[in-house]
Amino acid sequence: MPTRWLFSPAVDLAAFGGSAALSFIALAIGWQCGWLDGEKGDTPEWTWIAGVLLIDVAHVWSTLFRTYLDGEELRRRPLLYSAVPLVGLALGVGLYSLGTVVFWRCLAYLAVFHFVRQQYGWVALYRAKAGERDRLGKWIDTLTIYLATIYPLVYWHSHLPRRFWWFLRGDFQNIPKIIANVLEPLYWIMLAVYFLRTAARGFPNPGKDLVVFTTALCWYVGIVAINSDYAFLVTNVVIHGVPYLVLVYWYGFLRTPGTRPRYQTLAFFVATIWVLAFAEELLWDRVVWKERSWLFGPSWRLDEWKWLLVPLLALPQFTHYALDGFIWKRRSNPDFTLVR
Repeated sequence: MPTRWLFSPAVDLAAFGGSAALSFIALAIGWQCGWLDGEKGDTPEWTWIAGVLLIDVAHVWSTLFRTYLDGEELRRRPLLYSAVPLVGLALGVGLYSLGTVVFWRCLAYLAVFHFVRQQYGWVALYRAKAGERDRLGKWIDTLTIYLATIYPLVYWHSHLPRRFWWFLRGDFQNIPKIIANVLEPLYWIMLAVYFLRTAARGFPNPGKDLVVFTTALCWYVGIVAINSDYAFLVTNVVIHGVPYLVLVYWYGFLRTPGTRPRYQTLAFFVATIWVLAFAEELLWDRVVWKERSWLFGPSWRLDEWKWLLVPLLALPQFTHYALDGFIWKRRSNPDFTLVR
């Protein structure tokens, strides 16, 4: 009989439920400390270090363990792993030549697409793991998880400016509020349909239900209910990055028996991605942002090379976004398994 869990009951609950709980603990701390009224730039620096540096940027680099550091996988699809960085760099240079606004807007929407698709990907993995094949259930699951992410984004676009933004102020395009007003009833209806149907069936796939619930809760609270950069950061980044880190670590180190103790492999994994994340952000800050000299040191005067350096620095993100659409799909990975 197919198992209902991706990893194990404890790990699934910790990865999805625990990351959401951590988000709301941080949200409660921010409320008590008065951080919910600030916009981007007012958020305490420790939240940027914990959320952006150690989770968001680190999870981008963790893809290395599923791709370029996996010799078998690299040999299986050499054209893919060679072409994606080259195409990404060419696209980045081309977009940057059209202006910084064009570059950052395109990268922001690519990131948004990635964030949305990842939540759908978790649902698809749970359906496959539990052996769910019914067409009605697939439609309900798909509509629900997409609306759980897309409606908050539509609300965001229709209520600009907000106190938070993705990469740069103004990287999203304003849309009429009527679009959000039309979409809102469908959003609530599909959430109600999903959980009423699930309850009537006795919660046969609790991991999938947890993903849908935490996604809807965190995206709504962080984007719609609270207009705060701090709230958006702690509710958006944690539930996106932490489960992905668990997935990569589980696939790379835990699904097959190894000779090294688990704490050694975990320390190696975390140390590697944190060092790479720090190195990337050091370059970003010294070349582009020039905001955290207290952490990364003095800036470099390389403005004449930004046309190349900015696309190069964004290349890990682009590569992660692009490859993530291939490496976890069962259709293109016939031997893919999360079983230990």
